[in-house]
Amino acid sequence: MSSYPRWVTCSLPISSRSSLPLRKPVMLRFFPSEFGNDVDRVHAVEPAKSALAIKAQIRRSIEAEGIPYTYVSSNYFAGYFLPTLAQPGAFAPPPPKDKVIILGDGNPKAIFNKEEDIGTYTIRAVDDPRTLNKILYLRPPKNIYSFNELVALWENKIGKTLEKIYVPEEKVLKDIEEAPLPINVVLAINHSVFVKGDHTNFEIEPSFGVEASELYPDVNYTTVEEYLGQFA
Repeated sequence: MSSYPRWVTCSLPISSRSSLPLRKPVMLRFFPSEFGNDVDRVHAVEPAKSALAIKAQIRRSIEAEGIPYTYVSSNYFAGYFLPTLAQPGAFAPPPPKDKVIILGDGNPKAIFNKEEDIGTYTIRAVDDPRTLNKILYLRPPKNIYSFNELVALWENKIGKTLEKIYVPEEKVLKDIEEAPLPINVVLAINHSVFVKGDHTNFEIEPSFGVEASELYPDVNYTTVEEYLGQFA
């Protein structure tokens, strides 16, 4: 048995619908490679809806087999979204310094975590009985911002007021329909988070989840303000 992994993380192709090739008798904990939104509590539109539904199906397979698990809901990777403030078509820093596009009214709260911190919290959870058969949510309090708050923070960093272009939900949905892959997927996920508020529009109940920064208060995570400071 020692030749088999006791803790497993797994990333499956998005098209995979087959049964999971897992060895329950020798596995202590399975961490499916979700690392994003909580797929059971999203209000996504296509094409993100189908992709997240597959991840939810994998969860149900894990649970049906009685495999010990921890699902990590890390929300947004700071390294992907913060260098551009999630601007459509922008893939490299710095964040905008003249005008900024904001999906919806900019009020729903989103969460941005540095990738190294996500790894730290995940490792801490590996053999923690408090995370067994739970969703581990990463909601460090200093990393929770609405889009409006994020823009205000950036404006304060650069000492400049940006022109703000608000895109109503109807236009966001139209853009998703018309955009090619993979831009439409990114737009659909951003709609889920920035318009529907799927990172924070529900409470974490002890019956299904725990919050990482509460479990591990000693972890010195990188805050959104610290992260944006490198681009100012």
